[in-house]
Amino acid sequence: MKKIILGAYTLFLIFITVFSYLFIDPNLIYLKQIFTGFAFTQRLMVTAIYFLVIVAFFAFYLIFLNFFRGKFFTFREFKFIIGITALILFFSYPATVSYDIFNYLATAKVLFLYHENPYLIMPIQFTGDPILLFMHAANKTALYGPFWILLTGIPYFLGFGNFLITLFSFKFFTTIFYLTTVVTLYRMSKNIYLTAFFALNPLVILEILVSGHNDIAMMFFALLSIYFLKERKLILFSVFILLSVLIKFATLFLLPVFAYVLFNYFRNKKINWEKIYYLSSLFMLFIFFLSPIREEIYPWYAIWFLVFVPLIQDRLIKYIYLTFSFSLLLRDLPFMLIGTYFGPTPMLKLAFTFVPVAAATIYIGFKYLWPKFQYR
Repeated sequence: MKKIILGAYTLFLIFITVFSYLFIDPNLIYLKQIFTGFAFTQRLMVTAIYFLVIVAFFAFYLIFLNFFRGKFFTFREFKFIIGITALILFFSYPATVSYDIFNYLATAKVLFLYHENPYLIMPIQFTGDPILLFMHAANKTALYGPFWILLTGIPYFLGFGNFLITLFSFKFFTTIFYLTTVVTLYRMSKNIYLTAFFALNPLVILEILVSGHNDIAMMFFALLSIYFLKERKLILFSVFILLSVLIKFATLFLLPVFAYVLFNYFRNKKINWEKIYYLSSLFMLFIFFLSPIREEIYPWYAIWFLVFVPLIQDRLIKYIYLTFSFSLLLRDLPFMLIGTYFGPTPMLKLAFTFVPVAAATIYIGFKYLWPKFQYR
């Protein structure tokens, strides 16, 4: 039974990897030999397949969670699942539903190749650079903090000037942050099932191991800062939360939670750490909902609050966040089908995002909370 499930999951990951190459940009000259245009000419079929991929991924996810909770899978199998997921999806094409990885590469190029300040100079100003043919934010200065810009020097120089090697160096870079985040979560939770709740979440896997978003780096340092705060190693705590903020400024919203912990330390009061994780998740959920002020809600922003869910015991919170993970991935379907960000696309994105969550919240309320209310 185990071998059948793990074998099916492995084949599923290979299918995702192959499927991802249908989304190669027509202007991506470095992969023109395998460009098919299928995703742009057969939108209905591709959208249907992508929807089935999401559903199948969540089916595997729920099976794994049940098996880990029932201790049917061992720690050895957990490591195998994490390892095979990271290994196979490393080879997937990263710009399936997001082009952010090209922005990381372009910003690194501005600093390390052209020796210009990426906060003042836009990639589009380097006319003739091939990357301008397929990146989607060439007219913007750097969108991320200075520590992230410095970190991108590592995968950029590992590429040795070759675009494809550099591109997959960036993917390898975010994969390392994913794996170190998983290790940190396991050290904090001491529980395979709880760690798997984040590590095998399809949203986390698709947005990090396929698309290569840098939010995992920000949240790794945030999580590490909490780990050292719990250990009362305040210098290390301060260093790591600062590094997190200098990747993206969203983790500034965790500072009130940390101030509360430090205040209780100085008063020699016992800390309820589950409450701290719960508050951290809520504060990051709050900034998540503020993100439309700048642009819009992006699915990968959910990593900001999902990383704390394994450390929260409340089952209702887990169910709601799980539903939210599913509905956020559906946000990509309208554009995939219609091919434009205008027209009905914005309204469809809102519907796909919040209708499933509202339905799940109502269902959970009636199933778990209403009986308790009745017998008061």
